[in-house]
Amino acid sequence: MNIDTKNMETFIQVAELCSFTKAAKKLGYSQSTVSFQIRQLEEMLNVRLLERINHTVALTEAGRKVLNYAHRLEQLTVDMEKELRPQPSVSGHVRMALADSLACWILREHYENFRAAYPGITLKMATASTEELFRMLNQNETDLVYTLDHHVYNSDYIIGAEERIQAHFVAAPGSLPFSSLTVPVRELITFPFLLTEKGMSYRRLMDEHLARFSLEVRPVLEFGSADLLCTLVTQGAGVSFLPDYVTEAALKSGRLVRLSVPEFKPELWRQLLYHKDKWVSPAMQTVIEYFSGLSPAHMDASDHMLL
Repeated sequence: MNIDTKNMETFIQVAELCSFTKAAKKLGYSQSTVSFQIRQLEEMLNVRLLERINHTVALTEAGRKVLNYAHRLEQLTVDMEKELRPQPSVSGHVRMALADSLACWILREHYENFRAAYPGITLKMATASTEELFRMLNQNETDLVYTLDHHVYNSDYIIGAEERIQAHFVAAPGSLPFSSLTVPVRELITFPFLLTEKGMSYRRLMDEHLARFSLEVRPVLEFGSADLLCTLVTQGAGVSFLPDYVTEAALKSGRLVRLSVPEFKPELWRQLLYHKDKWVSPAMQTVIEYFSGLSPAHMDASDHMLL
């Protein structure tokens, strides 16, 4: 049975308007065409759909059932057309300034999917210290900043996303001359450290926290890439202080151990922010929504492939 959808559409209009004349006028057909389409539908279904009494039109019992199906068919058609209709593509250029380890994580784990979903959006990404990130934001040299630092409370900035992030001291198993993984901070800082540059996000948090005890770390190596520092630590080169999402894979594979330092509990936050006076373009809104849904704190171990 092949039912003409145009006949069903005409039937809906006649049933709802209770008039062949009004239905013909609304659809732009002649009244004879409407009558023919209804008759054709009735013959196809082998039922009487409408009763015509004294110039009035009423649904039969079968007509009421068919009308219900006709509405459902109409909705399915609308849904199908909406689903298949090409969606307007978002395009534009967005500038992001962010912490180095967040940049590595985004580019390694998520850029390919983002590019596939939004081919019309181009990104310019730059890494910098937290202080420099906000200088760039205030001078409109970047549209968004993605920080890994203290929680920022400032009415000049709008938070697109935020999440508390854990960070720990890590070392290769057996690389330190003690069996316990609980280490007093004064003893820990006597060992060789590999750290990001001074003033860079979580490195600065560590330095500030140590300063409360009048302590300071003098690293044997300073380098901007958290991923590469993590790799060097797995090789026994020393101790580092890194976000957990950077070290999780190496921890689960046994290449790193996490050190417990009771006196040391800095608070680290991931925040995606933009200036309150910034016009949010469709492309920028898309980037905010996309990256708001990402969570380095909950990434699966399979997501942490070290360089």
